[in-house]
Parts: sequence; C-alpha cells; structure tokens
Amino acid sequence: MNKSTSNNQSLKVERKTVEKNRRIRMNILCSKLASLIPQHHITTSKGSLSRQDQLDQATSYITQLKERIDGLKLRKEQAVLQSEGIDTSSSLTSSIDQKAKLGFVPPVFQLRDHGLGLDVILISGRRKNFMLYEVIRILEEEGAEVVSASFSVVGDKIFHTLHAQVRLCRVGVETTRVYERLKELIH
Repeated sequence: MNKSTSNNQSLKVERKTVEKNRRIRMNILCSKLASLIPQHHITTSKGSLSRQDQLDQATSYITQLKERIDGLKLRKEQAVLQSEGIDTSSSLTSSIDQKAKLGFVPPVFQLRDHGLGLDVILISGRRKNFMLYEVIRILEEEGAEVVSASFSVVGDKIFHTLHAQVRLCRVGVETTRVYERLKELIH
C-alpha cells in the first residue's frame, strides 16, 4: 500500500513537471511570436498587452501579410499575362480579383487565328481541373490538328499552349465555333 501511494505521488509530480514545462514552452513561443510583430502594427490601449492581445495582434498582422502576398501574386500573374500578350482588361482582372480572394481563379483562354493555324492559350489554377484531351478533341472535331502542346507552371497557375493547323485548307476552321465550344467547356 505504501508503494502504491509513492507511485501516485511520483505520477502527480511528473504531471506537474510536464505541465509546468508545457506552460514555459507556450510562454516562450508566444513571446517569440509577439517579438516578430513590428512596433507600428501593435495597438495598445493599456500599458502592456496580455497574451490574448498579443495573439490577436499576431493573427491580425499575419492576415494582413497574407492579403499583401495574394495581391502581389495577382500583380505578378497579370504581368505574366501581359508578357504573353494576353489582355488584362479591367473586367477580366476584377473578376480574377474577386475569385482570387476566395482562393479560386477560373480558367482563362485565348484563341488566336493565324489563317491556316490556331493557337490556344489556357491559363488555369491548380484548383480548377479540366481535361486537356477535351480541348484537343474539340479542336480536332472542328477540323484542326494539334501539332504541339506545352505547359508551364508559374506559382498557382498552369499555362497550356496548343498549336494546331487546319487539316483541310479548303474547309478551314470556324474560329467562332471553336471559341464558343472552348468557352462552354472551360466555364
């Protein structure tokens, strides 16, 4: 019986030690987090901040940083689009802005007609899945033959570029019909 009491007391002491170490570690981590917040971001109504206030300030600061990063990513994507020669008019970018805040950017595509050839540029986010073979199928059904396809990944965007040529020169490809079918598929 004496042995049982001694085991219980040693377990209590061990639990207290573990809990004390946990509290010390949490205090150190909260202090580190609070030290990372710039002084100009900290708003104090009292002399010093409580742990809860420090965590609230850190959460607010991290949220602002994330919004800033998202804005910078969007500016980068627009610059990439412009360098690819894709129009980033205000109606397109405002739509992208609204959906980017939700974490979803719909696919964007551009169709270029070169007489006997077509270029299809598709830009999609990693979250929006569409089957590339369906795009190729539409092009082939409309009388074009895909001669090359490539893709590149920039950030959260996937850029697909397809080059197709007209199979029968006298028949050609009706670009407006291809455009409408691709628009229907992607959106």
